[in-house]
Amino acid sequence: MRLAGMPTPGESGRKTNLGRRFLTFDRQTQSLEDLRSGYDPLVLDDHTLKDLEIFETDSDAESLLEFCNFTRTEGGAKLLRKRMELPWCEAEPIKITQQSVAFICENREVFRKLPAYVVQNVEIYQREVLLGASKKNPIEYFLQATNVYFNHDRHYRGIVRGVQYTCSVIRGLCEFMAQEELEAAQGEIVPLLAELQELLSFAWIDEIPQQQVAGSSPRKIFRLDQVFRQQAKGVILRILQLVYEFDALVSLADATLEHGFAIPEVLDGEKRIEAEGLVHPYLDDAVPNAVRVDQQERVLFLTGPNMAGKTTYLRAVAIALYLAHLGMGVPAKCFGFVPVQRLYSSISLNDDIHAGISYFRAEALRIRAIAESISQGHSVVAVMDEPFKGTNVKDAFDASLAVLERLATKEDCLFLFSSHLIELDDQLEETRQISRSHFIAEVDCGKLKFDYQLRPGVSDQRLGVRVLEEEGVFDLLDSTKEKEPKSA
Repeated sequence: MRLAGMPTPGESGRKTNLGRRFLTFDRQTQSLEDLRSGYDPLVLDDHTLKDLEIFETDSDAESLLEFCNFTRTEGGAKLLRKRMELPWCEAEPIKITQQSVAFICENREVFRKLPAYVVQNVEIYQREVLLGASKKNPIEYFLQATNVYFNHDRHYRGIVRGVQYTCSVIRGLCEFMAQEELEAAQGEIVPLLAELQELLSFAWIDEIPQQQVAGSSPRKIFRLDQVFRQQAKGVILRILQLVYEFDALVSLADATLEHGFAIPEVLDGEKRIEAEGLVHPYLDDAVPNAVRVDQQERVLFLTGPNMAGKTTYLRAVAIALYLAHLGMGVPAKCFGFVPVQRLYSSISLNDDIHAGISYFRAEALRIRAIAESISQGHSVVAVMDEPFKGTNVKDAFDASLAVLERLATKEDCLFLFSSHLIELDDQLEETRQISRSHFIAEVDCGKLKFDYQLRPGVSDQRLGVRVLEEEGVFDLLDSTKEKEPKSA
């Protein structure tokens, strides 16, 4: 019995038009493996991965991986993580993945026909040790099959289930491939479809029944088992791998759709980031802001009181840039960027008493890691949240000034640097490569209110004492009761 959309067995020269198109594009479009081998990834060190909560968090909140994980198979989830461990760092592969994500977003119903949950059962069946009929001699094959059928019921039932699962996946993939919408496929999808079409063109595909196989004769069951686990084992495993690749790509598209992200524009020319309506993806009702850093103003000096939004803004920029390098959508109304080689953050730091590293030493080591990457010639984006707060004000001022003046000279790099040391602005007036933005707080009915809206210029607000007053710290200290004298 033939399946819809499949070529006649043995007629490899007479592919369907769909197959011919895919095979033609396969010669023109690199596979994911080819892309991976041809390009270095965007590098995020362990500290940045932790700062941005890419794979794990210190709380019960979702990691970015969990936030983007819409996969339906275990293999797809593993490949999604691999993608997030190795983002692209060059324009060509980013654009190719973007084409795939955009196509899936526009044709989401088409990809619902991909088999999902049953796929894992097929892989288990392929890996499981089950007695079967493997002899090539017809008489030995018959005796072996008879022995399994009558004396090893558990193994036979496992074979029936595995054959059923495999047939279900193959039938589902044939239905998926028969959809006309796939003729307009773009990006990474094209070579995946080409290879899948080729794998589904083998003659043994015709042996797969349209109906359930549970009621088939033992002879038919054993014959299919022999094909699936011996003759075509490598083909079946590769088909599963392609399903996982599709699953990971569909997950990127689903995350883009579900969260209302926009596909960014990969820009040419000098390193820069420009965005409108940027938000932190985890926040409900987040206030959108703009960002622009380029080679004319490659350092953004960010000021404002605590709780006004500086740290969230830095994280939002870094996360959006990271997602953009994955080739998926980002949490912004529009976002444009030129890819870079390294992404660093210095947001959450800790001392290490066991290693003898003070908080300020940890800060210095973090800046050193960024400086080392720059000195090696890498294009770097770094977000730094209030560096050098682990030392006295004078040293913090001098260190911040020295670092900012040097960062401003580093071509092909971009920096966002937040600080409470607003006096730095006076010393940086002559440094043209530094722009200034700030957040503010307002007092409403005696309480601090924040609008989280980024504004140009430097903040002159000093609200530390007011925050302590608002929390009643001084009242508590002033009202401390005197200790009653001890009774004799």
